[in-house]
Amino acid sequence: MTISQADLEKRLWSAANALRGPVDPADFKNYVFPMLFWKWISDSWLYEHAEAADEYGDELTDEIEADFHRFEMPTGALWPDVTTKINNLGAEIAKTFQAIEKANPRSLAGVFGDAAWGNKERIPESALLGLIKAFNEIQLDPSTVSHDLLGAGYEYLLKNFADESGKKAGEFFTPREVVNLIVGILEPEPGESVYDPTCGSGGMLVSTINRVRDHGKDHRTLRVYGQEVNLTTSSIARMNLFLHEIEDFDIKRGDTLRAPAFKESNGAMRQFDVTIANPPFSLRDWGADRWPADPRAFCGVPPAKNGDYAFIQHMISSMKPDTGRVGVVMPHGVLFRGGAEAKIRECLVERDMLEAVIGLPPNLFYSTSIPACILVFRDQKPGERKDHVLFVDGSARFVTGKNQNLMSPDDVDTLIEAYRTGEDPDGDGGANVRLVPVDEIAANQFDLNMGRYIQVAAEETADLGATLVAYADARQNRIEAESTMFERLAAAGIDLSAFGVTE
Repeated sequence: MTISQADLEKRLWSAANALRGPVDPADFKNYVFPMLFWKWISDSWLYEHAEAADEYGDELTDEIEADFHRFEMPTGALWPDVTTKINNLGAEIAKTFQAIEKANPRSLAGVFGDAAWGNKERIPESALLGLIKAFNEIQLDPSTVSHDLLGAGYEYLLKNFADESGKKAGEFFTPREVVNLIVGILEPEPGESVYDPTCGSGGMLVSTINRVRDHGKDHRTLRVYGQEVNLTTSSIARMNLFLHEIEDFDIKRGDTLRAPAFKESNGAMRQFDVTIANPPFSLRDWGADRWPADPRAFCGVPPAKNGDYAFIQHMISSMKPDTGRVGVVMPHGVLFRGGAEAKIRECLVERDMLEAVIGLPPNLFYSTSIPACILVFRDQKPGERKDHVLFVDGSARFVTGKNQNLMSPDDVDTLIEAYRTGEDPDGDGGANVRLVPVDEIAANQFDLNMGRYIQVAAEETADLGATLVAYADARQNRIEAESTMFERLAAAGIDLSAFGVTE
């Protein structure tokens, strides 16, 4: 008997709520997703075993049955084998996860993450038993839950966990309307390669898959790649893709800027048709010391205390010739900040790589309230957009939410249409649009602040965000300049107490 999406979501959230109290809501995902994934592969294995037995009866051998299974399950690793144990249940679950990963080294190594299952202070056995009891109410084999339904349930949990986690959610979750907007702009096609260098829980990759499928095309031919620095989050991404029936994917764990995982045998960056990301904004300590000799710094080395243009140049370096396109979420500061970033920005515009700047509504993201934009780069821009940059103002396209603003599907579709046509589809200022010649941008010293080229609907909010970013930059520059000055004065033997400086 199949289950409805509403019923599945209700039961999944009930399972998560079994942890409420002893476990911080921000940590729910560390425990719920591995248990969900284990329950799914266990129920599916039993379903596949029954299918094999029905078809072959007494002639069934281990060799024949192996063809029925997607994953190997070691003896004693099935859900009912372990969850009925009485003593040290958390430690038994940890051992089971290790055994499953060992039995499937190519596909499942490290997939269950690194949660401390045996730490009874982190997750008391009472909470673990409650989680097991809730999952016992959900049958997760193919006869009950399809891949589409289970994938949607997984996304539902991710969104709810993000709501519960507050600002911490920015580390693993990008609002889906922003993701759908970027994917709609880049238009992935079957057979293409898609790469997210900061993939979080895999939401952008999943949205790419969903878009191809929803357009009636074969999503299973997509080749999907991602890198994520956090072990637990990278594990969540891998589970997410498995549950969405993607076979050809590769999620690597690691620091993309310091140690990019996808490289060719000659050391060059591997290149992809679609590169998409929402990197951490204005990342400090991103590894600038390694970049002067890095070929990714083709337009210059970004400031040591701000990695925005490091991510941008990494993504452009990952863009395949001819078909390659990039969509990246960035703070508005990348449009106007000076110094090394201004030189990089000038280089990118002069090379005619930047196709579009799309301003987003304020307060969309969990981790920050500062205004953001989407930058679109293409290896081969359409003829009419060569030597131009398209500006689209979407700052007024939102619905006010309780903690964050939201974009409706109509808002997303309007901005996608504005990008495609270069015109406001509403015709009433719903999305101000203008194709600006590079010569005009050059006359403005390559400042891309949207207000220079089009009327920005949420101008006050954007200006406030830009002002705050500029203030933070100026303050940091002043502090660094003072520090250098005091070091030189001290080296010259001058008493710094006169400046109010104490050792």
